Amino acid sequence: MIRYFRMKGRPALWIPGTDHAGIATQLVVEKMLAAEGIKRADLTREEFTKRVWEWKEKYGSTITNQIKRLGASCDWTRECFTLDDQLSHAVVEAFIRLHEKGLIYQGSYLVNWSPNLQTAVSDLEVEYSEEPGYLYYMKYRVAGGSRDDFMTIATTRPETLFGDVAIAVNPEDERYAKYVGKLAIVPLTFGRHVPIIADRYVDPEFGTGVLKISPGHDQNDYHIARKLGLPILNVMNKDGTLNDVAGLYSGMDRFEAREKLWSDLVETNLAVKKEPYTLRVPRSQRGGEVIEPLISKQWFVTMEPLAERALHAVEKGQLTILPERFEKIYNNWLTNIKDWCISRQLWWGHRIPVWYIVGKKCEEDYVVARNAEEALAKAQEKYGKSVEIYQDPDVLDTWFSSALWPFSTLGWPDVSREDFKHFYPATVLETGHDILFFWVARMVMMGIEFTGTVPFSYVYLHGLIRDSEGRKMSKSLGNVIDPLDTMNEYGTDALRFTLCMGTAGQDINLSTERLTSNKAFTNKLWNAGKFLLQNLPERSDATAWDLLLANKVSH
Repeated sequence: MIRYFRMKGRPALWIPGTDHAGIATQLVVEKMLAAEGIKRADLTREEFTKRVWEWKEKYGSTITNQIKRLGASCDWTRECFTLDDQLSHAVVEAFIRLHEKGLIYQGSYLVNWSPNLQTAVSDLEVEYSEEPGYLYYMKYRVAGGSRDDFMTIATTRPETLFGDVAIAVNPEDERYAKYVGKLAIVPLTFGRHVPIIADRYVDPEFGTGVLKISPGHDQNDYHIARKLGLPILNVMNKDGTLNDVAGLYSGMDRFEAREKLWSDLVETNLAVKKEPYTLRVPRSQRGGEVIEPLISKQWFVTMEPLAERALHAVEKGQLTILPERFEKIYNNWLTNIKDWCISRQLWWGHRIPVWYIVGKKCEEDYVVARNAEEALAKAQEKYGKSVEIYQDPDVLDTWFSSALWPFSTLGWPDVSREDFKHFYPATVLETGHDILFFWVARMVMMGIEFTGTVPFSYVYLHGLIRDSEGRKMSKSLGNVIDPLDTMNEYGTDALRFTLCMGTAGQDINLSTERLTSNKAFTNKLWNAGKFLLQNLPERSDATAWDLLLANKVSH
């Protein structure tokens, strides 16, 4: 598209660049350090980030070199990286403006927690897979009742019982009506009592029709607890081990505790049965480990007002999504959007521009500033000259800075810059359909919020490149195709042509057969072009050119 319009004489700009890929990059560097026998905790933050920059200098140009070799018609003099000074300045400005409008807030909520990476991850970074597991049935005795007064509960995660705050049944379930309003005894907790309540959310058909509510470790339970005003109990440390709330099981790994707990339930006659069950397991898109829902203090962006304007942009025709079927997916996600958890417990990325006051509560006393000097001045004005401050250790989600890309790369927040005035808003965004939510929707929301304009008129979504069997490329499968190797073997034109043959929005199975036939085809085109060039008259032969130009070419 860029080359086509440039050849037609239009000023076409394609700014190349990359993001810093916070979680993925930190994971790679930590693995590299582990091979040297070094843990991240052995280094200071400055030492670790220095190692990451060294890694970036060595390997960061890989994608850039592939794009150059493909012949992408970019303006390489304007290449950007999300941790460049200009883009970092834009990130801080965006955070401050959203916070001033009350759209950024801090709070302790249930988030997706990655025990290995030791950071929160967004809903979009969690992939669910169906895996074999078990449904554990166990007895909760009714306090004050006989030995026959108990309720059987089925759960896939018995280790979370230490976080139970209530037992719930459906109000229309006659089997348990006599127990509603009484107390149940949580197994293996030395007699801890929780109320037995009725709530229409409980499905009487699932399991035994009795639900244990552990709001500190389950999204649905969390919402029930918030609705009913139940307490929230966390039983897990951030490394995936059980904490002191778990009593004798404290310090045990979550999966190890599950086995030990079941064994103890069997021994105390509180186990009913264990049966095979297909689990829907949440796994980290980056590390592959099982994600743990966990209460954690994080920073969030209120999404509803931002999403509303992004929905209107498509509705009013200011933004067109191609292929059209993705418009429905875009609308559905924005309509049901949750607030965006933007803080990550990493060292690589944009540090959150928040400073806390030594000796004061973090949730209540903090200043938001563009740098440490400004933060200190603000703190001194509010708390006195002797105040001491320290910066929030977390960094922002990578997609926060990437969401600003259409305008941060053109000089925003300095809207007087020639680049910004001339090239913003853009015409077309072309990207993979897999990042419609991660990137596209967030760029639209941020673009409207900070510039008042949709950042581009069209979004053209291409498919993903898969192997010849249609599988996603991954190092674990050993089916990754390096574009540089492919171009060395088949030629750049053959690869470009093969990718161009894909249907918009549809994934492409890249096979050697396709590449071989397209190499032959592009070779024919090359020979035809060579034949024509060899047989054209000399530039100085005006008569011959007049004769050629007099011919009418039919279309």
